[in-house]
Amino acid sequence: MNWSGWGDPDKAVELPDEVRRLLGEVLGVREPARPAAGLGEVRLPDPALPERVRDGLAAIAGDAHVRADDETRIRHTRGKSTPDLLRMRAGDGSDAPDAVVYPGSHDEVVEILRLCSEHRVAVVPFGGGTSVVGGLAPVREGYAGVVALDLSRLNRLVEVDPVSMVAELEPGLRAPQAEDLLAGYGLTLGHFPQSYEYATLGGFAANRSSGQASAGYGRFDDMVVGLTVATPRGTLRLGRAPRSAAGPDLRQVILGSEGAFGVITSLRLRVRPVPTARIQEGWRFESFTAGTAALRRLAQDGRLPAILRLSDETETLIGLARPTEIGAAPAMSGCLAIVGYEGGQDDVADLRKRTAEALTRMGGEYLGTEPGERWAEERFAAPYLRDALLAAGATVETLETACFWSGIPRLYEAVRSALTAALGKPLVMCHISHVYATGASLYFTVATAQTADPVGQWAAAKRAANEAIIEAGGTISHHHGVGRDHLPAYAAEIGELGAEILRAIKERIDPAGILNPGVLIP
Repeated sequence: MNWSGWGDPDKAVELPDEVRRLLGEVLGVREPARPAAGLGEVRLPDPALPERVRDGLAAIAGDAHVRADDETRIRHTRGKSTPDLLRMRAGDGSDAPDAVVYPGSHDEVVEILRLCSEHRVAVVPFGGGTSVVGGLAPVREGYAGVVALDLSRLNRLVEVDPVSMVAELEPGLRAPQAEDLLAGYGLTLGHFPQSYEYATLGGFAANRSSGQASAGYGRFDDMVVGLTVATPRGTLRLGRAPRSAAGPDLRQVILGSEGAFGVITSLRLRVRPVPTARIQEGWRFESFTAGTAALRRLAQDGRLPAILRLSDETETLIGLARPTEIGAAPAMSGCLAIVGYEGGQDDVADLRKRTAEALTRMGGEYLGTEPGERWAEERFAAPYLRDALLAAGATVETLETACFWSGIPRLYEAVRSALTAALGKPLVMCHISHVYATGASLYFTVATAQTADPVGQWAAAKRAANEAIIEAGGTISHHHGVGRDHLPAYAAEIGELGAEILRAIKERIDPAGILNPGVLIP
């Protein structure tokens, strides 16, 4: 993973001169005054980890699995939000951990948490490092040091139960690794978020991830039937049956907890047969309103395709669904919908026919498979485009929310208005990314010219958008999580009593407060 950007450095993209010219003319974008810092120019705090703790960690995990060299610390600093990357490009490594520990088993994780709790050392669970909400930047004040707990050695497929269609996997598996292992049994998770190439299974669970095929496969938290969790107080083993009436479901306490309540060391996940047919296609609607009505009708009338997403007029016109050819794609009026089908040949053919009839009745125009196939080929490319725009002097970031269908128009306009008021004349694009019978998720992409303080610039815009989301009745996050960036709005969303419940759980399960301090808990 690129330490100051997204993904594979060899896949980085360059903006064509024409796009750079348009950025200047339309948004006033200018080249940054200073080049991005190199790896050796990042300013790191002196390691603060007490020697006795360092020795204790080595005794638990092995000396080779406790590292404190500069490059390892840098590569475990923050996540991949635009503010995270802007700070790294400026050479600011102030949030770096003092050491990185690579445990090899559940028992080692338990012992590490016990040791760090005893010496009040903060612990940040680290999977793929793809957080975009400040989920990997802990509060350091009041702690003897900060350790990043890299779970990449916990990377096994433990067991497959083909009768129950359940597989047990370890949390450090990246999604492609997990898919490769399951494919040997003819199985898949069907979970393909934009972070798919680098994010881990533990991260998916800890942040309630939602994949691009969620209409057909469900969210990741829907797939979790069991969890093993290491905490400073011991071990939690959750999930004895697919459903239970034995009190509140404690799995839900861990799902979405972002490492603040414990470290997931094993997951039992629902799996599906690998589909024999996959088809993606494009549909055009006259307006975002018309397309939204069509998606709602599909979501409420029966079985859904695996993939359903709808770009608004601006996103369609810009061609963001084709990130490797941004600015080069022919302009298209109206709104582009991507519809994807996965399953057996006969099932896909039947669902495709019924869906086409419904979309046509709702005013949709069939565009063939080319738009869908191109989207499928390029769906993981957008973060590389974000990096190229940052390097050119544009501030580019995403945010997402969700609400009930009746509130979608108000929420859509509220967020657009808040971002425009905060940033002046930004380019604001949006698409519906996930649908349910009762509502949908809105995913916004924002581009504007960087100011002299781009981190502060985006912080003000994000604050305004968060306030607008709460005021308009949306949730502060549909699938990115809370982290630190959403804390004030999250507190408003759940209310003071809700915040007290979270704090009570935290105090009971993590009395020293070492697990990802400053994240999630209002």
